Amino acid sequence: MTLAVLLALAATQSLQPKTKALTPDAVIAHPLVAENSGMVASKRYPGVVWVHNDSGDEARFWGMRTNGTVIVPDFLADRFSAKKEDGKEPYPGVRVGNAVNFDWEDIARIGDRLILADVGNNGNARRDLGVYEVLEPNPAAIDKTRPIAHYTIAYPDQTEYPGVVRWHFDCEAVFGHAGKLWFLTKHRAPGQIAVPETGTNLYRLDNPKPDQVNVLKKVDAAKDLGGWVTAADMSPDGKTLAVLCQAPQASIWLFTKPKSGDRWLSGESKRLLLRNAKQAESLAWLDDRTLLLGNEQRELFRISTSEF
Repeated sequence: MTLAVLLALAATQSLQPKTKALTPDAVIAHPLVAENSGMVASKRYPGVVWVHNDSGDEARFWGMRTNGTVIVPDFLADRFSAKKEDGKEPYPGVRVGNAVNFDWEDIARIGDRLILADVGNNGNARRDLGVYEVLEPNPAAIDKTRPIAHYTIAYPDQTEYPGVVRWHFDCEAVFGHAGKLWFLTKHRAPGQIAVPETGTNLYRLDNPKPDQVNVLKKVDAAKDLGGWVTAADMSPDGKTLAVLCQAPQASIWLFTKPKSGDRWLSGESKRLLLRNAKQAESLAWLDDRTLLLGNEQRELFRISTSEF
């Protein structure tokens, strides 16, 4: 084999993404956190991540330690438990007044505000998509809150509900960056809820107003990520966007901050293929080098950027 062939083979192999076989670092013991659909790390309370369930649950979320233990407020600890325990009820979480969990699919953070994204749109027919904004509570002291705002959103390129040609207007991945909220869409074959298309579009919410429909700004697109997008988060230093994909191939993409503009999906990237991810729906940066991945089977996995 010639040197040129060996060099070409080495170059080809170096471009192949690595694969990680996942084994759980922790399991969420709390019985009410049944479908961990969204997750984001707290900045105000180190070691805490916020999680919520998928559609069908109440309007509520939980503060949780990264070992999978839900935090119960001190004044309720004699009545409620973070796991199945004789004589105590499961802690019902931080309830959000004046809110409905129609299809919460992700949670994001902008400063000390949490964004609860009611943007699930499996059938691509909803016209009431929106996000709730709440001030981040103390998980050891608060069991109820209410939104300080709700923003209705719409896609600039959706004109039919559900549409015949494109079903590109579901979203399970929302993240905060540079003081704004960003959305990555989940695509389906037209009229076929269970059939994924593997592209995504990136949108941004600019200057939201609570008394009108806020039309998102389309910023970028990717034709093929190898799976539909189920979660995303921005690193604390604002330099790396992590995107979780599921079906037909589970993987995480890391996109490097573009040299100019906001086309995050069009620049340098790395991909890590995942085995044993199951129904992976949530992803959060714990620090600039560590990701926490969650699935709807209650498992939690830590992944280092050095593994990409």
